[in-house]
Amino acid sequence: MHPSAVNRLSGLLVLPLVGILAVFLIVPVCLIVVVSFWDYNEWDFFPAFIFDNYAYILTSPVTWATYWRTVQYTVITWVFCTSIGFTVAYFLAFHVRSQTWQIALFLVCTIPFWTSNIIRMISWIPFLGRNGIANSVLRDAGLIEEPLEWLLFSDFAVVLAFVHLYTLFMVVPVFNTLMRIDRSVIEAARDAGASGWQTLVHVVLPLSKPGLMIGSIFIVTLVMGDFITVRFMSGGQSASVGRVIANEIALLQYPAAAANAVILLATVLLIVSVMLRYVDIRKEL
Repeated sequence: MHPSAVNRLSGLLVLPLVGILAVFLIVPVCLIVVVSFWDYNEWDFFPAFIFDNYAYILTSPVTWATYWRTVQYTVITWVFCTSIGFTVAYFLAFHVRSQTWQIALFLVCTIPFWTSNIIRMISWIPFLGRNGIANSVLRDAGLIEEPLEWLLFSDFAVVLAFVHLYTLFMVVPVFNTLMRIDRSVIEAARDAGASGWQTLVHVVLPLSKPGLMIGSIFIVTLVMGDFITVRFMSGGQSASVGRVIANEIALLQYPAAAANAVILLATVLLIVSVMLRYVDIRKEL
């Protein structure tokens, strides 16, 4: 077949996917950008072309504080998810020899995902509450005299819920990457006299970068856009960008919410683009 005919055929095959992408992603994002320049009042919003929404967001100390808090949540969650996720993936890939046991243990990791995020998140409330299981156990053990108030409705509870919800998004890509590592490379490092720690740092970690990067992208995008977890687990005492957008939508301030969404999208894309500069994940996809 002539190369030009092959190119035309390939274009026709890709066309349905391009159409779906345009309808469900490009068009909605363009609409959000357009609405972000509209004006609004207490009961209505209407077409205009103003920069007031962006000016208010970018000059408000509250907005900067909210973004900073959201970034803090993201960084702390990423650190714990990466540490736990890599450890679990490494154990499954290198210490579980049987493929049957690997599949079984991997399915065990997915059990929490058999329920909704909200149920998994709310399940921490009776555990962390003032009269919950954690405080009861600590009191019975004589480690505390008064209940720990910071266990629930605090930043600690928010981060704990985030780690619980999103760690598996790090386990899966890292495990997939580790399983692709040629075991002869590790054997060669050991034959060269490398210790277990040296092999981990200089061989396993560099080769697992694509999986770590994919998991990091998942976690950054999920935490930056989350609003329900912050609302429930902080007891209304903390805010995030996602929660600000949700509140603006509830108040029918759609142009302000759209402007916040555009800034949040730009921020996430900037973070992701920086991460992609350090590794080529196309080899993993």
